[in-house]
Amino acid sequence: MRRLEINEIIALINAEKHFEAIVSDGSFSVKINKYLPYCCTAIHDGSNLRSELKEKINHDEYNRWYEEDPFTGDFISSMPITLISNDSRFEYDLNRNSDNCIFDIAWEKKVWKKKLTPKEKQKSIEKHNNYYKVTHALIKKLEALFGGCVVYDIHSYNFQRWDRKVPLFNIGTENIDMNRFGNVVEHWRQELGKIELQDIENDSVINDVFYGRGYNLEYITKNFKNTLVLATEVKKVYCNEITGDDYPNIIKTLQKGFKKAILNNANFFNQKHSDWEYQVNAKLLDKTMDSSILKVDKELFRLLKGFELLASVNPINNIKEKKRFFKNKCTEIPHFKYNPIKINPFELKQQLSNLKVQDISDVSIRHLYESVINSYFDKIDMLSELDTRKFLYNSLRYFGRPSKKDIENAHYFLHLPDVAGEPKRSPSLGVEEAMVSFKEGLESYGFKSRIEKSNRVVSQVMVLNAKKTILFRPDAKFTRSQINALVEHEIGVHMVTTMNSNAQKLNLFNLGLPVNTMTQEGLAILSEYLSGNISMKRLKKLAYRVIIVDMMCNGADFVECYSFLVNDHGLDKDDAFSVVTRIFRGGGFTKDYLYLNGFVKILRFWENDNDLSPLLIGKTSLNFYHTINEMMQREMIQKPIYTTHSFNDPKLGRNNNIYEYILSGLK
Repeated sequence: MRRLEINEIIALINAEKHFEAIVSDGSFSVKINKYLPYCCTAIHDGSNLRSELKEKINHDEYNRWYEEDPFTGDFISSMPITLISNDSRFEYDLNRNSDNCIFDIAWEKKVWKKKLTPKEKQKSIEKHNNYYKVTHALIKKLEALFGGCVVYDIHSYNFQRWDRKVPLFNIGTENIDMNRFGNVVEHWRQELGKIELQDIENDSVINDVFYGRGYNLEYITKNFKNTLVLATEVKKVYCNEITGDDYPNIIKTLQKGFKKAILNNANFFNQKHSDWEYQVNAKLLDKTMDSSILKVDKELFRLLKGFELLASVNPINNIKEKKRFFKNKCTEIPHFKYNPIKINPFELKQQLSNLKVQDISDVSIRHLYESVINSYFDKIDMLSELDTRKFLYNSLRYFGRPSKKDIENAHYFLHLPDVAGEPKRSPSLGVEEAMVSFKEGLESYGFKSRIEKSNRVVSQVMVLNAKKTILFRPDAKFTRSQINALVEHEIGVHMVTTMNSNAQKLNLFNLGLPVNTMTQEGLAILSEYLSGNISMKRLKKLAYRVIIVDMMCNGADFVECYSFLVNDHGLDKDDAFSVVTRIFRGGGFTKDYLYLNGFVKILRFWENDNDLSPLLIGKTSLNFYHTINEMMQREMIQKPIYTTHSFNDPKLGRNNNIYEYILSGLK
């Protein structure tokens, strides 16, 4: 971050320039990535002390830390306008006026061992005055632009010194015009009350332990009649006051909570007290692409662009083992073989660990990248244990296993009778006919992709996203309805999301968000339904996958699972072998239960009139829908170039009417 003089910073503010800078003396930092009718301050976040004062102060580093407000700067780091102090309040306190900003006695303890010289005091007072010069210029500009603004003045406090129950959040309002701003204060209290910390009670109150008598609030309120300052204290539950240890998970949760609460409250304030015309929270954030995001994204893609888990777990001797299995009357477990993995697992995980994700200032986007990296740790572990007993353990850790609800949904489908009018037998078509239909499907979207046959494909068709290649199993047979459904599935979703991800500035959505299988396959099955190509046979196949994954997790072997499908449910022997192979490959691949799981979630999401397009920008995850939407609105990522045809123009009339009723019964 560049260093600027005070007059340079004020000039940039007056000219409405976007910038991030540290004051030349290092006393505080300023970030303005977008001019908006709100800003955030953390005036006690800092701990720096001038070298010439360290010999004179009576407090060691721990005792200073104890009375400072660590991490309050982190709580507001996602916001586009911030003022964050870098200096310790023991040198000068920005929440006191300049005449009283240097303590002699603080918290009943003498601050200085040696008396400060007038020159030393004046230097600290100048730092104090400089902060308020910048604050004045900033608030003046925001009021001029928007007619009013709100300042989130974030502090923290030690709670163990209190001998009574004290709140998690306290808002001080003694110097606020409550007749004018009382509704905004109450809304802020309610928003803070929505922040959930595990095993920590959230009491959000007004004027309990602090009353809003600080100078930051006083100065701004006195000089700017249309600006509200919300002086907010958070109890130091995010660290151990006694030992000085930090609690990173609580800090991260507070970061996320403050971001959401600030955006919601700023929107509420602006509807009533400013000229700001937008009511979409993402408009209250900047569009600036943090350089740290680009650096992490580029390096992450370099490390992982060749990583193809799905291709690696496909057996290279699938056809041979299938023949051997049937020759031995389906009594001997197949022994699948795999190509050697092409990565060094330890080295790759070490390189991923070295990525400086912590430098990404926006907590939501930082969490997104952290989650992707953590998910790849699990996938790397899975791949490193390919064809061993540990593979199943790692698969369970990443994909999970069917829940009680998943199993109930599967049994629900399996107990349904055939749908009247659906043919029990249809003419079989070979790979050549299917490849022609896929070529036509690609042309309808304007895609160019290779279509090839491969003996390594376990399912009938597989899309290799990184290589933009569609692979067909040479011996696969299809009905016309199956081909139509697969075109919708593989091209309408998997290829669409691949092409959209290639157009993004960020590579993250090409690599894939955590467990994107659930979302991708859910969208793909939905496309089959909306295009009018769903069938009871297809739904039951999804159900069989859930049941077989559950059986495998409970200890059943390949032969038992195959026998269950053929003897108990009358499944065709080729289909049964394919289903079981998909699930036992690698050593136990639990992924396939997510097809039904994802379909139910995406179906309900669609039924609630949610926009599916953010999920089509790449290999996304429903769990990060709001972050993706925010990034689109902030123009960090672009809207999907391609959208699934059946999502734009559903053909539900092609399905039997009974399916709407059937699907309504899913849990």
